[in-house]
Amino acid sequence: MITGASYGHGGDIYRNRVRLDFSVNVNPLGTPGKVKEAVIAAAERLDTYPDPSCEKLRVKTAFRFGADPEDILFGNGAAELIYQFVSALRPKNALLLVPSFSEYEKALASSGCEISFYTLLRENGFAADDNILPLITEKTDLVMLCSPNNPTGRVMERELLRRILERCRKTGTWLFLDECFIELSDTETPSLYTELQPGDRVFILRAFTKTYAMAGLRLGFALCREKALLSEICRNSQPWNISVPAQEAGIAALDCGEWVSEARKVIRQEKEYLAGSLRKFGMTVYRSDANFLLFSAGHGLYEALLQRGILIRNCENYRGLSAGDFRIAVLRHEENEMLINAIEEVLHA
Repeated sequence: MITGASYGHGGDIYRNRVRLDFSVNVNPLGTPGKVKEAVIAAAERLDTYPDPSCEKLRVKTAFRFGADPEDILFGNGAAELIYQFVSALRPKNALLLVPSFSEYEKALASSGCEISFYTLLRENGFAADDNILPLITEKTDLVMLCSPNNPTGRVMERELLRRILERCRKTGTWLFLDECFIELSDTETPSLYTELQPGDRVFILRAFTKTYAMAGLRLGFALCREKALLSEICRNSQPWNISVPAQEAGIAALDCGEWVSEARKVIRQEKEYLAGSLRKFGMTVYRSDANFLLFSAGHGLYEALLQRGILIRNCENYRGLSAGDFRIAVLRHEENEMLINAIEEVLHA
């Protein structure tokens, strides 16, 4: 059972008195109106089972991303797909970047996989480089990457990603690439899916959660051209895992491209404001290409802000980070200003 003490992620507003939540990284504009309307309309169909194949959502998603509909798999949030993928693949040896999203390691550990780590260096701004390539060998069954990486926010350079993909082709290694934050990043980089060749063993993870602020609905999807793996996942997954409201919300969200474009403008402007303000306080702020910032500050900041009703992500439980490392989402200016004012109050208390 997951308890408040064992949760280990952001967004735990249920056991804390929170008026501002900077611990989760979703679209700062919130959920699009069209999505809310679709969810309300879907309430009239709560007595029906959802489409287990997500046909309408699948076709529309395929069109949006230029994908083959048969290459798309939906999950009850991206997290479900991580566990489904690992359970179906059953890798014996895997390579992980750290610090990164903890559920990769948990999923691998649950399958008895032996894990090796490629540590992103603080002095290098947590950027990946070619030193990862020799670590990918014929004995490596799986490499798990995240771009933009959570919690560092760094997008992996496209050329490096191509070299990793080519290395995986030579060694017969599966590549898992989490792109859940890519649509809210500065780069607007297209999915690696567009560069895949027949036979590539690549599993690309995406989510409506972050892009359209749909965390409460749970809707993620994967792009993969290896039909045998997708079939294995489907064979061992429960049916009807994507609810009627979630499917309808996803269909509506795909028509909200302008909402995402506007969010990126807000993120670019507000990220500069937040980073500049934190640096004026003498804090170390790391470069981020995503809709959140990783920074280092004095101990006690998390607790002091929580006493003021502001929740940030304490990152000391990330492998590769330590006490005093924090992550904050980029929200709208009035909210960001409240955070900065609260931090200034804490520092001068």
